[in-house]
Amino acid sequence: MVVLTNTDNQDFFQLDNDLSPQSYLDKIAHQNQLELNKKQFALFMDDQDPVGYARKKFFYPKLGTLPKIDKKRIEPFHECIYLCGQSLGLMPQRTVDYMNAFMNDWATLGVYGHFTGSNPWAKCDIPCLPTMSLLVGGQIKEVAVMNQLSSNLHFMMTAFYQPQGDRYKILYEEHAFPSDQYAINSQIKLHGYDPKDAKIVIKARENEICLRTEDIIDILRREGHSIALVMIGGVHYYTGQLFDIETITRVAHEQGCCVGWDLAHAIGNVPLKLHDWQVDFAVWCTYKYLNGGAGCIGGVFVHSNHFNDNHLTRLDGWWGNRESTRFTMFDDIDRDKSALGFRVSNPSIHQCAALAASLEIFDEVGMEKIRAKSIILTQYLQYLLQTELADTELCQFTLLTPLNPQERGAQLSFRPIGITAQQIHDELEKVGVVIDIRDDIIRIAPAPLYNSFSDIFQFVSLLKEAIVTLTTVCKE
Repeated sequence: MVVLTNTDNQDFFQLDNDLSPQSYLDKIAHQNQLELNKKQFALFMDDQDPVGYARKKFFYPKLGTLPKIDKKRIEPFHECIYLCGQSLGLMPQRTVDYMNAFMNDWATLGVYGHFTGSNPWAKCDIPCLPTMSLLVGGQIKEVAVMNQLSSNLHFMMTAFYQPQGDRYKILYEEHAFPSDQYAINSQIKLHGYDPKDAKIVIKARENEICLRTEDIIDILRREGHSIALVMIGGVHYYTGQLFDIETITRVAHEQGCCVGWDLAHAIGNVPLKLHDWQVDFAVWCTYKYLNGGAGCIGGVFVHSNHFNDNHLTRLDGWWGNRESTRFTMFDDIDRDKSALGFRVSNPSIHQCAALAASLEIFDEVGMEKIRAKSIILTQYLQYLLQTELADTELCQFTLLTPLNPQERGAQLSFRPIGITAQQIHDELEKVGVVIDIRDDIIRIAPAPLYNSFSDIFQFVSLLKEAIVTLTTVCKE
């Protein structure tokens, strides 16, 4: 891969004059006398990519280190094709340095590392907040890193789900991530309600897969008087659909509902403006597009409108106390008047170090450029899937993800017909293609920080080969 150094090309992926992503790809191919479905086009795009240099900032797994590889079919020192960023992001190379710095401080300073050293542990989460606030579109004081996603969802729902009288229901989307559903059910039960009666599930229309914004609005206007909390995933983990967070939040507020969002598949993937959109709260993990590592520390957003709200029922702990009085050990909490006031425990320096290493890359590249590349990269994937796999003799696919780039992030989800997702997964695994399946759905997520156009071209080529192999076996 060629690393771009020409600063004149920094806006290469920007769409001008209402040009669609597909029209952009067609235009680039035509201007440079290239064919979209040829390897030369992918190489050209990689050569022009103003974000492409970021790939070298990550460890890329080699084929020889992966399990279930057919060693007769691969070169062990070649990089794998990793399209699983929606499940677990790759490891930034600087993570090693950040972790080693912490370990050295622990070894050489002992307890003094709480307040001295490379990143004093008592404040190890604070350096993460400026970048995190930019990624969610919030003020620094509206963001905290703490716990993990499901734990944070419980903390936020404890504060913001306040059923009273006829307003006691929770609205969420069909096929929400299971852990979110478990949290919703348990919170409803904790308040003495029956989940069968206290939930409203937004469902797709007959013969449709994705949810329509107008249908969500209709439910809110029809049932809003009974809804205490709207709790939806910003990008649906299964279909990859990006919801209209701004519109849904505004309409829900008009009906008197509190609004929270699970941004696990949105943060680091799509631009967000939570403060401007007046979102009440949000939660997210940091190991998908944020590349913090499995089980890394989670994050929360709490709108500043709620900082002086004494009606919120909090779960308190000493790390929610103001820093200036925390170690005076008062019997009653002197709560921090910011999102930091929702913390309960000392954050893990291991996890904060890993997160900080990745967030620095977002700082260096910028979310605007990341999103611009993502739109084009995902469109390129869609184009190749729809053209290279159009042969009726091969396996057919049903695309679940919206075709409109403004209604999706990096992920494309599709259902194979005639061959199972598991069969395709297992065949691709033999040649070092790392993808994710859920039930009968294949989820592909080109992460723009480290995925290239060549990755996409190679993936579709190997996918086609896998389908031919599986189809031949089935016929035999």
